[in-house]
Amino acid sequence: MSLQIELENIQKYYGAYHALRDVNLEIPKGQFVALVGPSGCGKSTLLRTIAGLERISGGTMRIAGDVVNGKAPRERDLAMVFQSYALYPHMTVRRNLTYSMRLKRRPKAEIDKAVEEIARITGLDGLLDRYPRELSGGQRQRVAMGRAIIREPKAFLFDEPLSNLDAALRVHMRSEIRQLHNRLGATSVYVTHDQIEAMTMADQVVVMRSGVIEQKGAPLELYDRPVNRFVAGFIGSPAMNFVEGVIAEDGGSVVLDLEGQPVVSFNGRRPAGEKVTAGLRPEHLVVGEADGANGFSLPVALIERTGSVSYVLTATDPGLLVSAPHRMDNGVRSIPVSIDPAHVHLFDREEGMALLTGGLVRMPTPARRASRVVGTQMS
Repeated sequence: MSLQIELENIQKYYGAYHALRDVNLEIPKGQFVALVGPSGCGKSTLLRTIAGLERISGGTMRIAGDVVNGKAPRERDLAMVFQSYALYPHMTVRRNLTYSMRLKRRPKAEIDKAVEEIARITGLDGLLDRYPRELSGGQRQRVAMGRAIIREPKAFLFDEPLSNLDAALRVHMRSEIRQLHNRLGATSVYVTHDQIEAMTMADQVVVMRSGVIEQKGAPLELYDRPVNRFVAGFIGSPAMNFVEGVIAEDGGSVVLDLEGQPVVSFNGRRPAGEKVTAGLRPEHLVVGEADGANGFSLPVALIERTGSVSYVLTATDPGLLVSAPHRMDNGVRSIPVSIDPAHVHLFDREEGMALLTGGLVRMPTPARRASRVVGTQMS
């Protein structure tokens, strides 16, 4: 599979502020890649450097094999869809879609054929003669995407395109964008702060923090085998619970720092007495099964019912969130829970690196720990 976008040791400074730190990323042609992370992590900055809207301070950037470090945005043949729709209010949908083609003085027959095809792809057939003010938010976003598609660029860049929409429309639009991507076979880079969007839409998810790529991989790979505590806590909804603990004498279980000091076994071996942080996902804590080696009881502080699932917040320090796939009564004082050893994650308490995740034991090397401290890329 040929590479469409290649980033090699990309650096970006704003004065003394180091916004992007030695970023390396390869995006194959036709792949949908999501850049995700908290505000200020560098994901939008990275997207803007790909687009050419920001100059990189170091490194090499290639698009379709060509080095584009010094090229202006218009020379990179990329199409960008912004958070704001950026439509021309005095132009109809048809004229908004064809603006770039008319600038290039393409033949009318070619323009008409392109509009017909784009309108069919984006579901804008009956809206071509309307003005942006006469459209809903979702329809305006489809026009913005259609205007990008009609250019047939080398790649599409999406900068949080759904954040202005309400929750229900966001769910609908993310499926539309993914289906469009599948039909076009295009290369797409999608920035979002919403990890659910990233997980449901992307072939590959890139998790960023402080200008560094913490981990990249398929969505379920990041969910099952996060490389550190940050990725583990960011990927998954509700977020993973973290509890401090100490490896027991048998080396195959951890004593949790919770009420009653429950002992939880895991798949693998760690040195006895090692201080760790245990990661337990709410959906992996099974309610109603306290029997066996990994069963224990937790006091209840609060129950939130959403219909198909009840979320139980425990009255422990720290409080744990437990996902119960059935309705719970308000009068419940404690709940019996258990967890499969394969679903226990362990992290180094100092650096936050994964020691055991998804049933795999990891041994962070000193070099890998050092790379995170100085802010270079980890993969």
